[in-house]
Amino acid sequence: MRSPGDIDVLIVSVGATTGWRAAARELGAAFQTAGARTVTVDTGPVREVRTFMLTDFVQALAARRAATRGIAAHRPRVVVYCSMTAALLWPRPGVIWLDAIAAENRPGRHGLWQRLVERRRLREAPLVLMMAPDSLAPLPAAERPASVVVPVAVQSSGRAVGVRDVDVVAYAADPIKRRLDFLLDTWQRARRGEETMMVTGIEGRADVPGVRFTGRLAPEEFRALLRRARVFVAASRREDFGIAQLEALADGAMLATTPAPGAYPALALARELDPRLVSEDLVPALRAALDDPAPGYAAHAAQLIAPFARDAVATTLSQHVLPRLLAGWGA
Repeated sequence: MRSPGDIDVLIVSVGATTGWRAAARELGAAFQTAGARTVTVDTGPVREVRTFMLTDFVQALAARRAATRGIAAHRPRVVVYCSMTAALLWPRPGVIWLDAIAAENRPGRHGLWQRLVERRRLREAPLVLMMAPDSLAPLPAAERPASVVVPVAVQSSGRAVGVRDVDVVAYAADPIKRRLDFLLDTWQRARRGEETMMVTGIEGRADVPGVRFTGRLAPEEFRALLRRARVFVAASRREDFGIAQLEALADGAMLATTPAPGAYPALALARELDPRLVSEDLVPALRAALDDPAPGYAAHAAQLIAPFARDAVATTLSQHVLPRLLAGWGA
């Protein structure tokens, strides 16, 4: 029999990116709201290496160590690995919560070992939690494991205060993936007068006319900025989920974005809200947002973002996930 000190769910996260740290926090909070005793452990900072293959190995090894410590300390009923990378070298089979799989985002030589191990892990996992309905789309139907859609919980961070006084916000923590140079060039062609774009998530860049770099912001500071923003602009090479875009919509900013490949649930929302703002050419998209915003955009966005709220995610966990995972241990 389990002792009172044991927990229901141990969440294991690679703490290498702001997005995954935020996602793991939200998943833990949603599990707790659903009634599960939950502890989250992460790798802490992980050293940077040069190739995708080595990066995934270093992060997976760090996740294995964090999981081993967490399992020994807390004796969880279930382990949930946040991302396929966190599960690659797991010390114990568990649930995998993923945005995308290596079969899609590690093509060619970049994923030689990851794709092989990934298929074993998907077979061994008792359940896969998908951030978006098509997270497992690259797999043949016969190879897809049992799964439930569990997005990252995203909801409004508070009421907008006064007039939105920030024209455009962009997030560029990974400047290559986020195509920062493309965004800067686009903005220089799109801006008029004293309009300014604020770029967050990257250090060491000097302001230029029309562009202000804020550096890395704490989550609450970033959300406060979104509550002041008129437009959030994104041009990722691919978007496996896109937390920042959903946060922008939740906080009432319009989303101007390229149609990036990947699960990217905010893309469908952006098209429904105002298809003019989704384009490979973001100059007319930005001008449409700034000069001729769609009436009722923020109110419509609030309706569309409701399924991503923490209570909605917690309901999914309580009704469709926890009963399957904890049935063997009782209530």
